[in-house]
Amino acid sequence: MTRPAFDDIYMELAVNLAKRSHCIKRHVGAVLTKDTRIISIGYNGPPSGTHNCDEEYPEVGCPRDSKGGCSLAIHAEQNAILYAVKNHSSVEGATLYVTLSPCLACARIIYSMGIQRVIYLNSYAAYKGIASDEGVEFLLKFGVSTEKYQGNLDSGTHLI
Repeated sequence: MTRPAFDDIYMELAVNLAKRSHCIKRHVGAVLTKDTRIISIGYNGPPSGTHNCDEEYPEVGCPRDSKGGCSLAIHAEQNAILYAVKNHSSVEGATLYVTLSPCLACARIIYSMGIQRVIYLNSYAAYKGIASDEGVEFLLKFGVSTEKYQGNLDSGTHLI
């Protein structure tokens, strides 16, 4: 039996975490690691203690904010970072695995928190129909190693 690479293990987990999302538009999962250990996980959805969009607004999803985005959702990478910090785990020097490349707002947070590496599965720009992955470009410009996942998800997980 071949031992899977850590990148494959963590991306597989991110894909599975995305299945926990209550968003009706897009399911995204994230895994935050440091020194080959998981320090936090997250998926997109409303803040804990509020309501789930797929239950409260099953036909249309949550209300839109003034810019057309979800008025309730916290992005998967934000949830992973917030949970780590809330539990006093340092994220500086960590690696983030996420099923959708970070948006620009998330990229700013990732950079500010000192996360050193981001591996993403799918393009945010392609999902949103925009010209470029601004978040990826931002991270690369400021020295955060950022790459599209090139590994092998062969354990039977179906991509989202």
